[in-house]
Amino acid sequence: MRNVHTIIKKPLFTEKGARLKEAENKLLVEVMRDANKVDIKRAIEEIFKVKVEKVATVSTNGKWKRQGKSIGKRPDRKKAIITLKKGEKLDFIEGA
Repeated sequence: MRNVHTIIKKPLFTEKGARLKEAENKLLVEVMRDANKVDIKRAIEEIFKVKVEKVATVSTNGKWKRQGKSIGKRPDRKKAIITLKKGEKLDFIEGA
């Protein structure tokens, strides 16, 4: 069993994430690449003390980038879209 604090990397503050939060009570977070939906749900419920209804995950491959002659690759990422149960609320930034 992994530590729940290492599964969730960081919240993602994007325009799409803000729309999902306001309209559908969903959160957007970056998670470890090898975390599954059950791990993510357990981590969110334990850390933030909220009830999770559903977890959807999206894995993206890093893009290839050039800087002059050098070529490199950005890291692969995995994000989770977490749907909270009705009546639950979670604010990462208070007063914003």
